[in-house]
Amino acid sequence: MPLQRIIRLAVSLLILLALLAPLTGLVRYPFLQQLENWTYDARLNLTLPRGIDDRVVIVDIDEASLARVGRFPWPRYRLAELTDRLFNDYQVATLGYDILFGEPDRSSGVDTLQQLARGPLAGDATYRKALEQLLPRLDYDQRFAQSLEGRPVVLGYYFKSRLEEGSSGNTGQLPPPISRVEPEWLQRLPLSQAVGYSANLPRLQQAARDGGFFDNPFVDEDGVFRRVPMIQAYDNALYGALSLVTARLALGNPEIELQIAQEGEQSYYALENIRLGSQTIPVDKHSAVYVPYRGPRGSFPYVSAWKVLDGSADRKLLRGRIVLVGTSAPGLLDLRSTPVEKVFPGVEVHANIISGILDGRIRHHPAWTTGFEFLQLLLVAVLLTIALTWLSPLAATLATIAMTLLVVGLSMAAWSSNLILPLASTLLLIALLFVFHMTWGFFAESRGKRQLAQMFGQYIPPELVDEMSESGHEFSLEGESREMTVLFSDVRGFTSISEGLDPKQLTRLMNALLTPLTRVIHQHRGTIDKYMGDAIMAFWGAPLPDSDHARHALYAAFDMMQALKDLQPEFRSQGWPEIHIGIGLNTGSMNVGNMGSEFRVAYTVLGDAVNLGSRLEGLTKAYGVDIIVSESTREQIPEFLFRELDLVRVKGKREPVAIFEPIGHKNDVDEARRAELSAWRRGLRAFRHQDWDAAEVEFFNLERQYPERQLYRIYLERITLYRQSPPGDGWDGVFTHTSK
Repeated sequence: MPLQRIIRLAVSLLILLALLAPLTGLVRYPFLQQLENWTYDARLNLTLPRGIDDRVVIVDIDEASLARVGRFPWPRYRLAELTDRLFNDYQVATLGYDILFGEPDRSSGVDTLQQLARGPLAGDATYRKALEQLLPRLDYDQRFAQSLEGRPVVLGYYFKSRLEEGSSGNTGQLPPPISRVEPEWLQRLPLSQAVGYSANLPRLQQAARDGGFFDNPFVDEDGVFRRVPMIQAYDNALYGALSLVTARLALGNPEIELQIAQEGEQSYYALENIRLGSQTIPVDKHSAVYVPYRGPRGSFPYVSAWKVLDGSADRKLLRGRIVLVGTSAPGLLDLRSTPVEKVFPGVEVHANIISGILDGRIRHHPAWTTGFEFLQLLLVAVLLTIALTWLSPLAATLATIAMTLLVVGLSMAAWSSNLILPLASTLLLIALLFVFHMTWGFFAESRGKRQLAQMFGQYIPPELVDEMSESGHEFSLEGESREMTVLFSDVRGFTSISEGLDPKQLTRLMNALLTPLTRVIHQHRGTIDKYMGDAIMAFWGAPLPDSDHARHALYAAFDMMQALKDLQPEFRSQGWPEIHIGIGLNTGSMNVGNMGSEFRVAYTVLGDAVNLGSRLEGLTKAYGVDIIVSESTREQIPEFLFRELDLVRVKGKREPVAIFEPIGHKNDVDEARRAELSAWRRGLRAFRHQDWDAAEVEFFNLERQYPERQLYRIYLERITLYRQSPPGDGWDGVFTHTSK
């Protein structure tokens, strides 16, 4: 495996390990958790059910209520009136107060009256009697407690996760716990453990049906309410959240059942669900739920508290509903930051949880998703690394997009089934792998192109350098053996041409000739081996492999002839002689690589097949044709029509070779040309059978028809020679050339 790929695989592995590390619990990346929060918020906002759920109504102590009734806290008799109105006039089903009543209400002035009774008016019997009659009406807390008795009311309180400096300890009275548990059991469950509380006045809590906490120790680091605990532990007892207890009361007060998953005695022990009658509430290991927000603020009906107090609220809106009393007034500090809005009433957070419990719409993030995340990261890393390492940039980019869509699609499919799968780490892995490999590819490609240009730029065009770079293959100048096609071209009569021109003119002529011919070779994916004076040597099949090397070489030869024809008018205008070239092509096994001495090397080809190509070019003049190819080249281009010229033994080779003149593509050869070739084959067949008379007739007719063809005169001369000196019965039809 190339070193560059090993490095890319190693860095990909390091990226994977870095993102797997947080799953062990030994490493924590705050930015990764923030990214996960962002992906959660995005999924949540994309799939909000929206609409208004009128099963839960919020009685709002808003700015209008404060303006009409007075500043908060209101006297408890006002809250008693509010409670009585809700149950007596509006017939609500369940009532929850998102308000703490932790201190006695002294707004009636009863303390001052009692001080007078103990002081200056201690001896005034009439005053004392009037005070005794007045006290029950001035005890606003008792009035509020009486309104709560016998009604499905839940009061709110809060737990303290830590005792703050200057704290006075616990205040008020907690409601009865859900259950009491053994300390060992609590140690095995990672529930939120409170260290103190601020609860309601004992007589208020005793009068109410139940109580629930409204604090949230699981606010995320960015201050956003995404998760809320359903249960907290205090003093070996479990207590329920305001939303949980209110929903329980609305459902008929069923038993709360904790469903705990356990594997082994110590290996795994976690709370997974809370059963509330027929409703199952999925929770995480800390007993928290992800708040199932319906939409932005206003997803539940709001009724101003003053309208309830004066009887002007819509009775149909409140009858039989679950009602939460809370506040949206900014000055009362019950506004929260949520994924759906930055400023959101805290009471509506509870409303969303109650709605989610009733609908079974609470999403779950179970403990096993850690294992899923591990496997997803591993699988994505393997597949994406393979794609980014071995595919082209475009294909790798498409594969990355497809992988991203697949991961996001899987996450959204799970989301629609109320399952929260981790997404941020996988998306980050995809992004890091893509950026790394694309960056590496860019710089490595630039470096590779420079190296390839240095190695092959003088032999092949820039387009092939780009293709070699994009192929992902390693290219070397070291020698190797390949099947290739070699081309030799030479100017006929160059010596006499050069003698008629001065050096400057000769230089200009050669540049004007070799440039377009080289351009043709490059256009057909050829590699220039060298220029030998007026001659060109080129080959196909290296350094870039080319399965159609013979075809490309032959098309290049034809286009070189056309390019030369197009040059003739310009040459005549310069006063230069008409130029003619011959081209020889051969296909076979050749050695290719950097060859030479310690003083100078060149990327070239060697071998018998190369030598034969050179000999074929030399024969073009002898046979009066422009292009000659070997039989091995002809066999690789079946769509072309060829004329067999001869069976020859060239200088330096013992074995005879058949040589051919390419005529053209079979679809482009007209009938007259085909008739000529047919007559030629008859004559050649008779010639090789030593039927001189029949051969002579065919060649004579062809020569008379096509006097410009030198080939027919050659064979007529051979017939005359063989009549005088017959070759004998063992003759194989081979003609031996003694010169190059």
